[in-house]
Amino acid sequence: MILCDRRIFQCLGVLVVCGWISGCATATKPFIVVVADKSLTQVKGVYHKVNKGETLWRIAKTYSISVEDISQANRIPSAATIEENQLLLIPGADVVKEIIPVQVAGVKDSDYWWPLKGKVVSYFEERKGAHVNLGVDINGTEGDVVKASREGRVVFVDHLAGYGTTVILDHGDGFYTVYGHNDRSFVALGSYVFRGEKIAQLGLDAQGAFVHFELRKGDIPKNPLHYLPREM
Repeated sequence: MILCDRRIFQCLGVLVVCGWISGCATATKPFIVVVADKSLTQVKGVYHKVNKGETLWRIAKTYSISVEDISQANRIPSAATIEENQLLLIPGADVVKEIIPVQVAGVKDSDYWWPLKGKVVSYFEERKGAHVNLGVDINGTEGDVVKASREGRVVFVDHLAGYGTTVILDHGDGFYTVYGHNDRSFVALGSYVFRGEKIAQLGLDAQGAFVHFELRKGDIPKNPLHYLPREM
């Protein structure tokens, strides 16, 4: 498990800024739902039925709310992903919306893909002693290629304490992805890469061979499983 204090990324953030400036039918009308939450007694919303390929990230963007709002309202565990035909409460929504497929021409594809095909061996916010994992660790084999999860500009490529050889991409909307625990990188600082483009290669050490993948909004870590599709 790669572990890091937020202050490291905050310092790194300064460098970045300075350097690169299961289911029944879907409800169709709003209704009142009682949510078992200490801070909320009643929440107005609708249920959205998850279709194949949809992610919390795309659903949240469609309804113009945060991923965290949906996750909290539906009590989605850190280690869980949403499934096809699952019903999700969309708090605050008054109508069920259609999720536009990413294949539609003219629609900018801002979805995230898995940087590596493999088993998640350490989850977001998983504790190991006094430390907390700020991303997910995806198991692989020495020499496996790590790919960009989403298109963006390389704003860091170097060795980072606690992370090893690391690549960080700025996606231009306040979101960054971090790829750590690599043996080598294939990209240069300032270069622009597209989703699926190879950016690094896994090495092997006493911890094994895996990519440490983080997704952040600014310096705030987000659960990558809420942004990645179920299928790898």
